[in-house]
Amino acid sequence: MVKIRLKVSDQFDKIVENVRQRYNFKNKNEALNFIVSYFSEELSKKTFNIGVGCADITDLEKKYVKEVLDSERLSYGPFLKKFENKFALSHQSKFAIAVNSGTDALRIAVACLKETENWDNGDEIICPALTFVATSNVIIQNNLKPIFVDVESNTYNINPLKIEEKITDRTRAIIAVHLFGQPASMSEIIKISKKYKLKVIEDSCETMFAKYRGKSVGSFGDISCFSTYIAHLISTGVGGLVVTNNSKYAGVMRSLANHGRDGIYISIDDSKGKKGKELMEIVQKRFSFERIGYSSRITEIEGALGLAQLERAQEIVSKRRRNSLYLINRLKKFQEHIKLPVKMPDREHSYMMFPIVIKNPAISKKALTLFLEENGIDTRDMLPLTNQPIYKKLYGEDLEEKFKVTKWINNNGFYIGCHQKLNKDELDYIIGKFGEFFKEKIKNGN
Repeated sequence: MVKIRLKVSDQFDKIVENVRQRYNFKNKNEALNFIVSYFSEELSKKTFNIGVGCADITDLEKKYVKEVLDSERLSYGPFLKKFENKFALSHQSKFAIAVNSGTDALRIAVACLKETENWDNGDEIICPALTFVATSNVIIQNNLKPIFVDVESNTYNINPLKIEEKITDRTRAIIAVHLFGQPASMSEIIKISKKYKLKVIEDSCETMFAKYRGKSVGSFGDISCFSTYIAHLISTGVGGLVVTNNSKYAGVMRSLANHGRDGIYISIDDSKGKKGKELMEIVQKRFSFERIGYSSRITEIEGALGLAQLERAQEIVSKRRRNSLYLINRLKKFQEHIKLPVKMPDREHSYMMFPIVIKNPAISKKALTLFLEENGIDTRDMLPLTNQPIYKKLYGEDLEEKFKVTKWINNNGFYIGCHQKLNKDELDYIIGKFGEFFKEKIKNGN
């Protein structure tokens, strides 16, 4: 060990001496200071590529996926069943059906309620004016009408104070969206739904493992929808879940996810151990379809990934919360320019993303997001909906003008990542880049 240290020391002395001679420094100290200064400057130039989400694959995910591949069972089986059951339990619910996206979860939820509650084409569903386009798309695809409501300026979720004025004799449901990881104001929403006898769908695609007044998201509504897409809180690559405490809804939704198939046969396991008349009934109904359904299934591989991620959920969410708090505490010195995420005291926040809205009218959103993008920090708009070309075509060019807070967010809001794989160097880099931008703007007086 001593010999190795001496050898390294000798090599370093040679490097310092070579630098001294090459640049004509008077002594070794001058050469050493030059070396330190040079490498410090190079390190300061280090750039990062900071995405809004991540693929977080550990040995556990690999182990479970290998078990699936070794079993040669890819269709609906033990991993998906366990994932569904554990996910439902973790969100204080009885039933969960795994599907291929959060969008399909929403589509199936709306289709289920339309069928079971005998809604007519053209009936209305209330939803927020700020949400991912899928929320309202699935309403339209089910031949129903979305009725938009403005959002709160602090949580960015639907404003319950503005819901009642939008209710008509054709209103059938409210879709409450939990954006960016924070639950909507469910007490007020549920109160309104009971008053007018409306169904409630929770679009919780961006929020898992968060409670509102002690109760989990996903357990308030008649049906709740989640996403496990790559950038979400737990990821299966593609995927989603639809959750309910209603056994009738659960049966209809599992059928809808499987082409509308008779619930007697959903899995190849359903005929195992059966004999005689019972087996014959299953055999005869394997291709029996009760309704027009979808092909929304996923494989055991996604089930394995989901189960592993679910078992790591506390670790994943706690890291996201820690990263977000770190960013908030160190970016709050710029609060005259930007609005940071606000966590309401009566609910938890899972921080799927880190939303930011520009407050200072002298600051250009385009300039700030371009600066961040050029420096390796990915940004995304905060889910603009009312200014989308197709929605302006369907509902008028002035649609966005009807929702003051939503328009403010569309014009000034964006989000960055706060995911569990970001380390302190990357977080400090983000903070430093915001500092650089605002320092330059202040210097130039704009």
